[in-house]
Amino acid sequence: MTRKNLRSKKAVEPVVATIIITATIIALVTVAMIFANNLLMASVAQSDFNSAKQYMQSVAMQIDDVAWQIGQTETVSYSTRYGAINVLNGALSYNVSMTPVTGSTQNYVFSTGIIYFYMPVSYYSLANNYFSQVWPLKVSNLVNNGSSSPVATVFAIEKMPMSDGEYIRVVVAPVLRLIQSSIAATNYLSLYLPILSLASSPRLSQSVTLKGNSISTNTLNSVKSLSVTVSFPNSASGFDNTFFNFPLTTQSIPIQGTCVAQLYTGSVGVSLGANE
Repeated sequence: MTRKNLRSKKAVEPVVATIIITATIIALVTVAMIFANNLLMASVAQSDFNSAKQYMQSVAMQIDDVAWQIGQTETVSYSTRYGAINVLNGALSYNVSMTPVTGSTQNYVFSTGIIYFYMPVSYYSLANNYFSQVWPLKVSNLVNNGSSSPVATVFAIEKMPMSDGEYIRVVVAPVLRLIQSSIAATNYLSLYLPILSLASSPRLSQSVTLKGNSISTNTLNSVKSLSVTVSFPNSASGFDNTFFNFPLTTQSIPIQGTCVAQLYTGSVGVSLGANE
């Protein structure tokens, strides 16, 4: 009986060892697969985020093309696995204040939306309160000066908490452009601002379509002072200046003598995923 027990024990030991080794290998392979999958997901999400910065810059540049041409349409396609694009109407409010030599100050108030790419921080995260200026690379004023300056700024931000969820975003925000000129001894200050609003959102494709709808002009002669102030109607939801990071919220435009001030606003409809 003792010999039989020894033989049985010797026969069982290799089987138990094989089961233990197999279970260990399976566990190691499972851990390796989970790690590889997480690494792949993080790599794809990082690629999505980096690509978003490029195509949101393209969207910002296209805004300048369509805002000043009624009926002009441009479509910018993108590709993302974990992110999406949205429009927040009325995210920014600009107050342009003009004071003439004689008469009372005139205030022109305009509300414009923003376009933003967003991705859950569960897929990709840099750090809470992360901010990076994408385009132009440096912003030092509220109003951009010069005919070649952009009418939209692009930045990346991760800010929490926000009322709509925890995301890292790439944002296109309209800003004012100032062009100064002189014609026949008359000085002109021309301000340009695109007004963005959501036109439709069928989301049939990964694309943003911009269409120039209308252009409005406000003119005031013999202006002696001019200033621009930005406010944030959705600040309660987290879309305040800690989100936009404007270097100034009020800026006075230097004026030598008196001049003619012209304010141009271009209405731009933004469609998300419309048929191309």
